[in-house]
Amino acid sequence: MDYHGIDLNLLAAFDALMTERNVTRAAVHVGVSQPAMSAALSRLRTLLDDPLFLRSADGLLPTPRARELAEPIAQALRQIGATLLKGEGFTPSDATLALNVGMSDYSAFVVLPMLLEKMAEQAPGMTINVHAFNNRDDAVDLLDAGVIDAAVGVPPTYSEARILTRPIFSDAFVTIVSSTHPVARRAMDMETYLSLSHVLASPEGQRHGLVDEALAQQGKQRHLALTLPHMFAVPAVVARTHLTATVMKRVALQSSAARKLALLPPPLVLPEIVFHVMWHRRNDANPAQQWLRELIGSVASVI
Repeated sequence: MDYHGIDLNLLAAFDALMTERNVTRAAVHVGVSQPAMSAALSRLRTLLDDPLFLRSADGLLPTPRARELAEPIAQALRQIGATLLKGEGFTPSDATLALNVGMSDYSAFVVLPMLLEKMAEQAPGMTINVHAFNNRDDAVDLLDAGVIDAAVGVPPTYSEARILTRPIFSDAFVTIVSSTHPVARRAMDMETYLSLSHVLASPEGQRHGLVDEALAQQGKQRHLALTLPHMFAVPAVVARTHLTATVMKRVALQSSAARKLALLPPPLVLPEIVFHVMWHRRNDANPAQQWLRELIGSVASVI
């Protein structure tokens, strides 16, 4: 058999199939589509003149020939990887590359200032390009397309094995009113809450948010006097009016209008919002991106 010109990706595919015993999971493992993995298996069968994997109720069962090849191929791939990556260290203080991060408005407002401060200290030659997204599922598209190296935000509405996530911080909701408002110095009960006119921040222009869903479960409805697409405009609006809003706590505390606000516990149970750093599986071992994710995590732990 002539091995000259053999595609090493076929060996990576074989190793993934041995590990996962499933074509779809093996495809995710190496970051290719399911049809591409099926095609690789077909090429391997032709190249090695053996079926290699047989379908069964428990997944793919390796043939004796596949079992014979498994460890030598796995060892060869490890040696190749070690050889290619040898000396390819990443030193933040010497690096000059640019990294791309996807952030919602909230993430950019809360995380970005300290992230840039720490980057200036640790990696002065590196730059960050921020790509905005409002819909949480858009982060998956940006990661898939390679437009961004990492994203910071609320996890997507659906789970994808190729998209890895790690929680880094959370935020709770508070109800804000102007510090001069008559209710600013007393508890916000439900009757008072529903008697007020509310502001809703809705980037997509909807007039129904998390608070409205929680109220609807109790058969209640609030009066919305204003909707606007920018959540960080809300505290300034509330500080100068008799309107109220229920926002994440950091939105209020980090606003320039914070001293003119009273922060009160909402009179209904609302979940804490957990923010994650997200990245594509194909970039999991990239040293520069590993450093970036760790830096984001360390910044988020103290904000």
